[in-house]
Amino acid sequence: MRSRTPLATVLAANAISISGNSLTLIGVPWFALETTGSPGKAGFVAFCAAVPVVISALAGGPVIDRIGRRRVSVASDLVCGLALTAIPLLNQAGLLRFWMLCALMAVTGLFHAPGETARHVLVPDLARRADTPLTRAASLYDAVSRGARMTGAALAGLLVALVGADTVLYLDAATFAVSALLVLAGLRGIPSAEPQRDAPPLSLAGYRADLREGYAFLLRTRLLLGVNLMVMTTNGLAQSWSSVLLPVHARENLGGPSSLGLLVAVFGGCALAGALLYGAFGHRFPRRPVFAVGFLLTGTPSYVVAAFTDTTPPLLVVIALGGLGAGVLNPILTTVFYEIVPEELRSRVGSASTAGVLLTTPLGGLAAGFLVERAGLTTALLTCAGAYFLATLAPLIFPAWRGLDAPAGPGTGTRTESAKAGAGSGMGAGAEAEAEGAAVSSSGPSTPGPAPATGGTSPRR
Repeated sequence: MRSRTPLATVLAANAISISGNSLTLIGVPWFALETTGSPGKAGFVAFCAAVPVVISALAGGPVIDRIGRRRVSVASDLVCGLALTAIPLLNQAGLLRFWMLCALMAVTGLFHAPGETARHVLVPDLARRADTPLTRAASLYDAVSRGARMTGAALAGLLVALVGADTVLYLDAATFAVSALLVLAGLRGIPSAEPQRDAPPLSLAGYRADLREGYAFLLRTRLLLGVNLMVMTTNGLAQSWSSVLLPVHARENLGGPSSLGLLVAVFGGCALAGALLYGAFGHRFPRRPVFAVGFLLTGTPSYVVAAFTDTTPPLLVVIALGGLGAGVLNPILTTVFYEIVPEELRSRVGSASTAGVLLTTPLGGLAAGFLVERAGLTTALLTCAGAYFLATLAPLIFPAWRGLDAPAGPGTGTRTESAKAGAGSGMGAGAEAEAEGAAVSSSGPSTPGPAPATGGTSPRR
């Protein structure tokens, strides 16, 4: 029976959740800079938030389906909301210590990745229920996230300037609560959101087998592995940008948090436009060149311009172009991921892929804070710019990336069906897909971009 309500519920919950992310993205680094005065300590806070994200993503995939995607999403939001609420409460009581701030951000990181994965892997089933094409649903999912990020960032910059970072963290905690309530009520009775009915008890041997199956799928497909390695690199650099480099640049050269909020909002707005344009016209163009150009616009130019200017307008222009480029990335990766990974493996493969693309995020903020204190902001920006540029050449150099242009649909030899057959055989779905030249992608939550955008910074929901 056709119903658009569950898909609308996930989109709405994601919009509220991402709005809160934008508050955290600006509020927590600014809070750390205000309370410690040290870019290095701000980077260490980002490190503490990112390490648990990787740990939970590495090990959480098999648990999500057995507990139930709806339950995991709700529990994730509630725990993260409570942890964020504790930060300003302790600070106002005069009890907050730096180690407590690090520990509370670590709690949000630990519970973030399973909830993100649980919501993301529901989209194909909910799109079928809504009779919505998968490409359109994936673009809507990303566009809603971009729009929410734009609105939340603009609001966060103003709120930090007007009422302080403490209040911003309270508002962020409230967004977690609202997102949890929406998922709790709106996905009730959806089979794909509930625990697996006939699954065997989760023994240690069964858990290891499930975990191994997800990683085997990822590692046996060269394109999927290549995507993960590339986005792993750029996500680490994105963490350095969003948690240290851009906040420090805004504080020292651009006039404070209002400029920071404006830059993040412009990036989000242009990324929203890019995602909507790709949803409307993207099927007319080959994926690989669009993806490559989008990534080249998204990364290096922002670092270079920030290194050589101390005014906002030039950076606004290049960030706007970068936003347009970033808008096409996740719809491409998400669509291809949905096309090739069978439904019964999506939680496990999604967690494995999320863990892969987040492996470097703990080091991004930590390394950036150290580099700024030792070599200065300009050197840090140019170093990251060079590394980002080298990483984004991968789609243009390595032959495995040609699989990104493999057409979807019946003309591919029914890729999803072959993947299902491989999953049930000794060969494995990843090997089957690779043998046919099928395209796969990293998980949707990844956030390839230097400005605060997906899946993959401190912590993304």
